[in-house]
Amino acid sequence: MIERKLMMVERIMYVDTETPLNCVFAAKINGEIAERHLRRALAKIQRKHPLLRSVIQMADAQQPHFVVQEDMESIPLVIFSRQTDMDWLAESEREWYRPFKADSKPLAQLVWIKGDSNSELLWVLPHCVCDGTSIVTLMRELLYLLDNPDKELEPYQLFESVNDFLPQSFELRKKSRKAKFYLLLARFFFFLQRKSRKRNQGKNYAMHWKLDAETTAAITQGCKAQGITVHALLCTAFMQAFREVQGKAAKNKVISPVDIRHFIPEIKQDHMFAFAPTVELSLKKGNDNIMGNAKDIKRALTQKIEKMEARELLWMGEQMHPLVERMISMLKSSPGGHDLTLSNMGKLQIPNEYNNFTLETIYSPTVAFPWLNSNTLVTTTFNQQMDFTFMSNEDFLPKEEAIKIKDTAIAFMTLPL
Repeated sequence: MIERKLMMVERIMYVDTETPLNCVFAAKINGEIAERHLRRALAKIQRKHPLLRSVIQMADAQQPHFVVQEDMESIPLVIFSRQTDMDWLAESEREWYRPFKADSKPLAQLVWIKGDSNSELLWVLPHCVCDGTSIVTLMRELLYLLDNPDKELEPYQLFESVNDFLPQSFELRKKSRKAKFYLLLARFFFFLQRKSRKRNQGKNYAMHWKLDAETTAAITQGCKAQGITVHALLCTAFMQAFREVQGKAAKNKVISPVDIRHFIPEIKQDHMFAFAPTVELSLKKGNDNIMGNAKDIKRALTQKIEKMEARELLWMGEQMHPLVERMISMLKSSPGGHDLTLSNMGKLQIPNEYNNFTLETIYSPTVAFPWLNSNTLVTTTFNQQMDFTFMSNEDFLPKEEAIKIKDTAIAFMTLPL
């Protein structure tokens, strides 16, 4: 039996046995889909990815493990009749709360919102088994196998621990002393924190919108002409929008995840992995020049990525397991020092034309974090259109205020161009 303990970040995303934290990724298809082809595709995808043949078991009260079960049940396929173009969003919000607790069922589900000529396919997975790249891979593989039902996927093995990614030059003794020092500092930090019982009591929500191809092209070309990246413009526009709407209450800061595969090539692009290191980006106070701020953000992001030691981050996180419960408690009760988490997944490498159907559009993933500050923006680009989902909680950020922030940010992104 193959098993390994959850990495520290996976453990945080697992939260606990009673708190679902799921990612949902939806795509809209024009054309007919055969149910037998869907089920066959799911079986092949499950054979490839060991985490889709795994359950989470508690080895003790503190340390859950992934346990691969070769006799695992098939990935469930749930079918609904399609009523409106917004069914996918309503179903996504319901799937946020689906528990994945059974010992015999996989850590994934596919929802098929079935219409006469249009359908939506929704992947639903716990966040502790996937990042954005993982869930895009699953959608790409699903569509590929639907169109090529006789093709196969190549399986791979579950890695045993983060030590698998450490270079021979890794100075374990030196790093261990550093880790003990950081753990001591972290214990002292949590000791000083006042425990809070504040929690989000409101309703989680998601907003979705797209920019048309003309606007998307204008933003892309304008950023290129200005010597900035679209990501830098996104970060700047939304931070300034928070400042415009919230005034002094705004934090002028975003947290941005980075794909760890850029730093650790052993983690293949088509392998499931849940850890994404993050960088913190700040807006200078008193400066409202969008392009000037975007150039500063681009420079800061480049510098932080160049300095990032992803392998050490992975290993160092494993030394912090004694504090995981405190970290989760703080995330649930602290407003944090940032305005939002901004995940720009960029241009999705998924074809839109197939032999038997057309991929009309893809909707950016949604997720409902159980943290006090659950503000999350996810953006993707597909078929020359930028797509956005914005998630939060009515108790922390009322939806009416979030709409103002969104409208202000879009204006900041488009007016200078």
